[in-house]
Amino acid sequence: MIPRRNNLMVLKSHEIRSQQSILMAAQRFTFLKGLDKGIQQSLLQQLRDLWTHASTAIEGNTLSLGDVKFILDEGLTVSGKPIKDHQEVIGHAKAIELVYSFIGRDLAENDIFDLHKAVQVEIVTDIYKPYGAWKVELNGTYALDDDGKQIFIEYASPGDVSALMQEIMDFINTISKTDITLEQAPAIYSKVHMGIAHTHPFWDGNGRIARLVSNIPLLNSGLPPLVIPSEKRQTYIETLARYQRELGEITAESGVWPQPSKLLEFTTFCANAYQATKQLVEQAKQQQIARKSK
Repeated sequence: MIPRRNNLMVLKSHEIRSQQSILMAAQRFTFLKGLDKGIQQSLLQQLRDLWTHASTAIEGNTLSLGDVKFILDEGLTVSGKPIKDHQEVIGHAKAIELVYSFIGRDLAENDIFDLHKAVQVEIVTDIYKPYGAWKVELNGTYALDDDGKQIFIEYASPGDVSALMQEIMDFINTISKTDITLEQAPAIYSKVHMGIAHTHPFWDGNGRIARLVSNIPLLNSGLPPLVIPSEKRQTYIETLARYQRELGEITAESGVWPQPSKLLEFTTFCANAYQATKQLVEQAKQQQIARKSK
């Protein structure tokens, strides 16, 4: 039996829609500047819902974008849908608020552990499946090569995870002190994302963690988050696998990014994915203009 946290019971107390969070975000995020408070709040909720829906759907969650909005806004369940799916959505929304709380300071190991606790709704009482801690066993996945042959991709060894993740955190903390432009954002996002995905530091939840942490440098520069669309899931997974199989297993000695030029394909994919959230920001700006013209 796998115990599950009753996140549904604490949704409201978690204050996912708290005014304090909205005000703090408004001060940090350039993309919210010039917007009325109501439009800011609406935009942040749209980003939260899209980000949560897409990231959980990639992992097999069956809730629609409308379902996600209903659950997070009303704190109620959707009839006929699994409790686990609800918990994943609420956990991811909580993780987004955690990400917002990291903005403006250096990212630390315990921050990533807290994100893992938020998204990992299944608490498994197994020492080989740590909750909010780095993996202790080898992990990997099967993929197909260009000839359609099955191959096994080995992720980083548990003994190398701490050093590799520290390298990723050092990069995030350094680049977050610079002003990243919208044009540079996909390259930064793709580098962090691929580094975490290739390391695979946890026994589970790695994809959601990668898609959360990769947005920290962007948010630190006041930019909107980049969301990988769930409808591009197959292309996304194939692009990750192609990079990983070409480079092979990474180690503390090789470093996280032994061949940065190989990131170009994924960076291009991420640049295309960025259009969705940029469009939401543009819609909010147009709404502000329309409001002022009345």
